[in-house]
Amino acid sequence: MMSNLLTHMVEITSHRDHTLLDLSVLSALQELVGASEIRTLEIFRFRNELFMRQRVSTRPGQRFPVDDDTDLDHSGEPVSHFPALLACIEKHKAYCKTVTPDGTHMLWFLIWINDKVNTCVEFTNTAPYSRQSRKVIDGILRVYNNYQNLLDYSERDSLTGLLNRKTFDEKFSRMVATMPHSESPKPEDQQDEQDRRHHADGKEQWLGVVDIDHFKRVNDQFGHLYGDEVLILVANLLRSSFRMQDRIFRFGGEEFVILLRSTTLNEARKIFERFRGNIEQHEFPQVGRVTVSVGFASIANDTPVVILGHADQALYYAKANGRNQVCYYDELVQQGLLHSEISNETAEFFFD
Repeated sequence: MMSNLLTHMVEITSHRDHTLLDLSVLSALQELVGASEIRTLEIFRFRNELFMRQRVSTRPGQRFPVDDDTDLDHSGEPVSHFPALLACIEKHKAYCKTVTPDGTHMLWFLIWINDKVNTCVEFTNTAPYSRQSRKVIDGILRVYNNYQNLLDYSERDSLTGLLNRKTFDEKFSRMVATMPHSESPKPEDQQDEQDRRHHADGKEQWLGVVDIDHFKRVNDQFGHLYGDEVLILVANLLRSSFRMQDRIFRFGGEEFVILLRSTTLNEARKIFERFRGNIEQHEFPQVGRVTVSVGFASIANDTPVVILGHADQALYYAKANGRNQVCYYDELVQQGLLHSEISNETAEFFFD
């Protein structure tokens, strides 16, 4: 068993991705202690209530990772459905167990990061675990907890706690690479392609770029400490304005990027407008009112550089034409407010 344990430890600590780490840990636990099912669950708060949502599940001989880019319901399952687990979280315990009315033994281990629980490892079994098995579980999950903290630290911006630029580059490139691509339209067919895109009822992925208006003025007038506080509060409003399945990144300075998952154009516009309105209505301490400009574009049939360029061009147009507004790239092109010239697969963009 010791040899297997060491082999699994090497495997676990070789990963630089949360999903692969989850799969490796659950595979190790399944082999070493067994269970009817083991799951990693994401724990999150929505409207002052705790929810949990499955990330990875494993059964004997089977593994079920959840696709990071699927259309996930934001709500998940209320933790209140499991009173023993809820009490464990509220008391800041490391683990708890219970037996369901049908005799199933449930064991939950909580993963705490920066004094907040973000992951729960759930064991479902027909019999209770021995003391020795619980020691093995506890040891593996301590390594998992420490390593997840290291991964989380490397992926996040130190000031706001949002995902950082490096993480965006990795996730966005992977997301675009795995999307189904149709044959690129010829230049003369682009207008028809845009018309079809505007009238499609299907859900798409979207990329939005956010910039705080006149942020340099905030730093110059109130100092960098208040500027940092504005950035932190904007990050908090980003978290509360977008859905759990969306991903939010700080690019640096006063610029943020959002990957908006599986939604229609109208819904995407409403979500970005809701965030813009939340910022406009918020009273920032000492600074007062702050606004943001947003540019967004569809993630479809282009390279990451081109897609980000489209969203950036929409953002620049918003800032050059009044700020405090949300602009959609394809719409600006259709209206003749933005132009693109395509030659030999190279695009150049400018606005009037």
